[in-house]
Amino acid sequence: MDKLRSLQAFAHVVEEGSFAAAARRTGQTRSGINKAVIALEDQLGVQLLNRTTRKVSVTPTGDAYYQRTKAILQDISAADHAVMDNDDEPRGTLRLNAPLSFGTLHLGKALSDFLVRFPELRLELSLSDRFIDPLEDGFDATLRIGPLDQTPSLVDHPITEMNRFLVASPDFVDRQGPIAAPEQLKALPCLHYGSLGEGHDWRLRRGEEETSVRVNGVMCANNGETLREAAICGLGITMLPTFIVGPDLQSGRLVRVLADYAPPPIHLMLLYPPGRHISPKIRHLLAFLYDRFGNRPSWDLID
Repeated sequence: MDKLRSLQAFAHVVEEGSFAAAARRTGQTRSGINKAVIALEDQLGVQLLNRTTRKVSVTPTGDAYYQRTKAILQDISAADHAVMDNDDEPRGTLRLNAPLSFGTLHLGKALSDFLVRFPELRLELSLSDRFIDPLEDGFDATLRIGPLDQTPSLVDHPITEMNRFLVASPDFVDRQGPIAAPEQLKALPCLHYGSLGEGHDWRLRRGEEETSVRVNGVMCANNGETLREAAICGLGITMLPTFIVGPDLQSGRLVRVLADYAPPPIHLMLLYPPGRHISPKIRHLLAFLYDRFGNRPSWDLID
């Protein structure tokens, strides 16, 4: 049995917590992963893993061995990438996770152009609004929209700031009359993320002044496009980023409410596991995203 393959199989089992998950990650069979680890244990003359019918756990000896193995495999990967970088052409499969609405509205076309530019690259795209840790879930990177939050476990690269506005339909605004102060939102129909019973806090800023208003809406949803449609139908006020409602503000289907106030900024950012080496896939993706979205995006061309 090849020693490197055995080391890789053992490391995958430790990281994934099972032989089946390690097999899915590598595209190998469960029995093949198991045989590789058994061969490694036989060669070393020690038990690296505890096996039961329900789970696999690492032994103390196995854990110590894994820490050394992990460093060795990282060095091998870095050496491979250093050689491959002489060409600098991104190849292989790029596994990317991204938010649902942004993915369907803007990212699909962008990534198609990206693949045309780099024909040796394959893309595996997963769209989900659930936070995905690329380190834990096997992705090369994840594209997120939210507040900047530096974490030691991930590297985050801000691509562009995302504006959010309070918006409603013109008919709704005409029916409600003048809306001049955030406190009025407490008594107005609102459309928001979260639970209807719990309500939701909307933070708004005007200059140095910040206000928090708890709204109890007539509708909530975990998808921005759904809230946008409800707002266009005149059901209430919603807080959404311009990448969703920008075209509606441009066309007049929606108008801003409390235009002097704005929610705290959020950012489009690319997150990936830290390391001494950034792969050509991630480096070229970053450059492409900066070029595509880094300046003032089309959805912000409202005024």
